[in-house]
Amino acid sequence: MSQPLQRGKGTYGHGLAFLFHQASSSSKGMDVPKREYGAEIGPDLGRDAKGQWGNFSHNASPLPGYLSLSKVVPFSHYAGTLLLLLAGVACLRGIGRWTNPQYRQFITILEATHRNQSAENKRQLANYNFDFKSWPVDFHWKEPSSRKESRGGPSYQGVALLRPEPLHRGTADTLLNRVKKLPCQITSYLVAHTLGRRMLYPGSVYLLQKALMPVLLQGQARLVEECNGRRAKLLACDGNEIDTMFVDRRETSEPQGQKLVICCEGNAGFYEVGCISTPLEAGYSVLGWNHPGFAGSTGVPFPQNEANAMDVVVQFAIYRLGFQPQDIIIYAWSIGGFTATWAAMSYPDISAVILDASFDDLVPLALKVMPDSWRGLVTRTVRQHLNLNNAEQLCRYQGPVLLIRRTKDEIITTTVPEDIMSNRGNDLLLKLLQYRYPCVMAEEGLRVVRQWLEASSQLEEASIFSRWEVEEDWCLSVLRSYQAERGPDFPWSVGEDMNADGRQQLALFLAQKHLHNFEATHCTPLPAQNFQMPWHL
Repeated sequence: MSQPLQRGKGTYGHGLAFLFHQASSSSKGMDVPKREYGAEIGPDLGRDAKGQWGNFSHNASPLPGYLSLSKVVPFSHYAGTLLLLLAGVACLRGIGRWTNPQYRQFITILEATHRNQSAENKRQLANYNFDFKSWPVDFHWKEPSSRKESRGGPSYQGVALLRPEPLHRGTADTLLNRVKKLPCQITSYLVAHTLGRRMLYPGSVYLLQKALMPVLLQGQARLVEECNGRRAKLLACDGNEIDTMFVDRRETSEPQGQKLVICCEGNAGFYEVGCISTPLEAGYSVLGWNHPGFAGSTGVPFPQNEANAMDVVVQFAIYRLGFQPQDIIIYAWSIGGFTATWAAMSYPDISAVILDASFDDLVPLALKVMPDSWRGLVTRTVRQHLNLNNAEQLCRYQGPVLLIRRTKDEIITTTVPEDIMSNRGNDLLLKLLQYRYPCVMAEEGLRVVRQWLEASSQLEEASIFSRWEVEEDWCLSVLRSYQAERGPDFPWSVGEDMNADGRQQLALFLAQKHLHNFEATHCTPLPAQNFQMPWHL
């Protein structure tokens, strides 16, 4: 077990002392008049200033008599008294901290770590819980020397994203059309950067973080003290600092400890109290991180910043923690599916992807909570500024995928939680299967998979399988024969020469292998026994 965290010894105090020192040093070298000289000149300056202010207030004020020195002076006295009280409190706080031997030791360790980031200095610094702004950067996005630029490596402008197609194809991009679109584009920008971003990522709102801070501190202490977690600050290519926590299980006897699960949290989730607990309980090595603007991470959680953060997290896992891509699993809950699918698309050698309570596209869910009259504005705003295109990105990944659908999900359904067919996880599954197995997922296959998705219990699922007489051994033999002859790359043309019954059997078999049901609401923690590796041939 690691040493206990020293709470309440934050570098907020260190920062205030620095600012106070700067303010004090600014007067150094100035020619300060002697006290008795000031006493003589002061009344004259005061009378002159009073006269000038009186003339100004009488001639310029729209409300003569209200803007007068007699009214302003009391307020200046109150303001001066308040400033003196604040300065006194700051001084007392600084004196108290600098007379505290633990705080002085903390400052010594922090400064030593900034000078020399040795393993011993970092180990000692990790025993303290303090303002993350003063934490030294542990990993820089430029560090990896073997990045493949052909894969679309990051630059200062950010990593590569899939851009949405124009809403109106074939329209000439003339100056007149640009001018016509300008008001709509300005409105979309303002909506996205004010209301939209905060609705989409409420965890970035300061008041919510302030309310959750005690819980976050407890969760962080548990990860460090009980799980030997190691905190690190990563610098992304856009300049944002990403707060991460790594729990290493490679020294244990459990074989799953050799695998690393990178966790992508929801829109109000933090690694301190989020989905990281599920793979931890299952015995895996785990790397959690906070969205930009969440807790210790800086920035704002727009799609570009999210992808930039995910890129440096994966690079950190490979080049600093020493995991091979084949030993990395991406696990995401809810809106974390965007960064998970981006990582899967950008790092195709990753072992597997597990998406829990995620969706295919943000537009239908955004339209659900906004008035119908705003449909055009909402669609345009999402596509231009908040385009979470999970299905499109997931289809670019060739590896194993498991989707977990919550049968009572109240967040990613477009009608009511009881209407399981409105769960957007269904659309994510259908788009994935239609891309990978287009012949199997033709009209007949699509119809039976929709019937299977309507089942709300294991008994109903088994009834559908029995009705269509799905033979798993036959399905496996067909798929393995195709893979041996044609190779593993999707899309597959398997099923193009089959009858309708064969395609329906394959479609049901593949749907069951790619999606598991979990009878729970959206925010119920996933039990460790439900955390299973995706199926693969």
